[in-house]
Amino acid sequence: MKTINDINFSGKRALIRVDFNVPLDKSFNVTDDNRIRATIPTLNKILKDGGSCILMSHLGRPKEGPEEKYSLKHTLKTTEQLLGRPVKFASDCIGEDAYKLSAALKPGEILILENLRFYKQEEKGDVEFAEKLSKHGDVYVNDAFGTAHRAHASTTIVAQFFKEKAAGYVMAAELENADKVMQKAARPFTAIMGGAKISDKILIIENLLDKVNNLVIGGGMAYTFFKAMGGNIGNSLVEADKLDLAKELIQKAKAKGVDLLLPIDSIVADKFAADANTDIANNTSIKDGWMGLDIGPQASQVFSKAIEDSKTILWNGPMGVFEMEKFAAGTKAVANAVVKATEKGGFSLIGGGDSAAAVNQFGYNEKVSYVSTGGGALLEYFEGKVLPGVKALD
Repeated sequence: MKTINDINFSGKRALIRVDFNVPLDKSFNVTDDNRIRATIPTLNKILKDGGSCILMSHLGRPKEGPEEKYSLKHTLKTTEQLLGRPVKFASDCIGEDAYKLSAALKPGEILILENLRFYKQEEKGDVEFAEKLSKHGDVYVNDAFGTAHRAHASTTIVAQFFKEKAAGYVMAAELENADKVMQKAARPFTAIMGGAKISDKILIIENLLDKVNNLVIGGGMAYTFFKAMGGNIGNSLVEADKLDLAKELIQKAKAKGVDLLLPIDSIVADKFAADANTDIANNTSIKDGWMGLDIGPQASQVFSKAIEDSKTILWNGPMGVFEMEKFAAGTKAVANAVVKATEKGGFSLIGGGDSAAAVNQFGYNEKVSYVSTGGGALLEYFEGKVLPGVKALD
């Protein structure tokens, strides 16, 4: 796969799929600019070569055509600030006005196209729509790893209309770091899986059992394991139809010599709320009416030791409801342990989504090896799936 380092963009228009799907506040200000910031080195390389950049992205999930709150014009100010230069905007992603703007771009200029998902054809992977998009550029660059698992018009189909196509720096770094974990992991290798449901992580857990020394399970999904083992889990989250699967995973881990670490205890609450009454309980004996919302102090200690002793760490999913202060301690303890292991020379990959949000919230994003920008795409890559957005660049 070519990267943008293999191309001289002098005098060329680069049509770049970026991931500007960023959160906005009520006044349409960008509240987290990480995804925009991540793509700046790619844009700078193209501009420095003497090329121009046409950026296309989606934002949110518009239902029926254009919606003001999902307009990509809201990302203009942030992009201009991060690039330190003016950015033009096209109020549509196809059509005569948009084509005029992209055709008139001079070397060193940038244009953002309006939200691709204002057209239903984008998510359908419509070939005709992809061809219309392709008219904007001479070279196709995909720098949106977060959408690489979708065979959408802009992420996959459009590539067939270009002789020259390449991965941007974000895409290349994501794949390189993912391969470092899955193909070249230094041992001991610990994977930390959190979040609500086993069903979301089943394929990645099964794939990881062939690769890791330790598998740490936290978050809501842990209670399905305890229920499967005959424990009382009170009102904790459970996937009743996945109890046999949980038992099966315990057996598979044992057979493969993987140390499966489940949380011994939990911070339990009498309701799902920031002002709930809390207690500490063993995870096999949570009282009726109470629910586990974070791993407990003993679990934090055991998990932290395994993580700190590791040379490679993959973390996907929080240990509890970290957005509420009362239930953030477990996720923070795990984050601290990941940082300590990294400081000792270990390699740590934070797998997008809530884990990335937690690491950012605690101010640790500079203290780990790599924070992925793609939650779903990274999970599918770790499940061993071929990502259509990556394949399209070959």
